[in-house]
Amino acid sequence: MVAVSLTAVLIAAIPALQELARAARSAEKLFDTLSRELPPTLNSIRTTGMEITDLTDDVSEGVKSANQVVKQVDQSLDGAKKQAQNVQIGTRSIFVGVKTAWKTFTRQKSPRRQVDRLSPNASSALTLREREALLQRQRNDNGYNDAANWDFDDEDSLPKSTTAEEWSED
Repeated sequence: MVAVSLTAVLIAAIPALQELARAARSAEKLFDTLSRELPPTLNSIRTTGMEITDLTDDVSEGVKSANQVVKQVDQSLDGAKKQAQNVQIGTRSIFVGVKTAWKTFTRQKSPRRQVDRLSPNASSALTLREREALLQRQRNDNGYNDAANWDFDDEDSLPKSTTAEEWSED
C-alpha cells in the first residue's frame, strides 16, 4: 500500500515537476535577457538625464539673456520717453518765445517816458507789496498792460516772479 501510494504521489508530482522545470527555464531566460538589456538601458537613461540637465542649463541661460534684453529695451524706452519729454518742453519753450517775440514785435510803440526811479535807500525800505504795486504802475505807464492778453498754453511757462531790476530800461 505504501508502494502504491508513493507511485500515485510520484505520478501526480511528475506534471508539477515538469511545470517547475519550465518555470525555471523561463526565469533563466528572463535573467539572461535582463543581464543583456538592463545595462544599456540604464546607460541610456543616465545619458538622457545628463542631456536634460544640459538643456535645462541652456534654457536657464536663454531666460537670463532674454531678461537682460528686456531690461535693455525697458531702459531704452525710458530714455526715449525722457528725450520725447525734453523735445516737448523745448518745443513749448520755442513756441512761447516766438509768440512773445511776435507780440512784442507787433505791439504798438508808445513814446518813451522817463521811468521814476527810487534812490537805493528808498527802494530797500519798500515792502514787497509796495514794490509790486510800483512795478505794476510802471508797466501800465510804459504800455506793458497788453501782457494780460497774452495766451500761454502751459502754466509752467509763465514767470513765477518779476523784480523791478528785470523791467528796467537800459
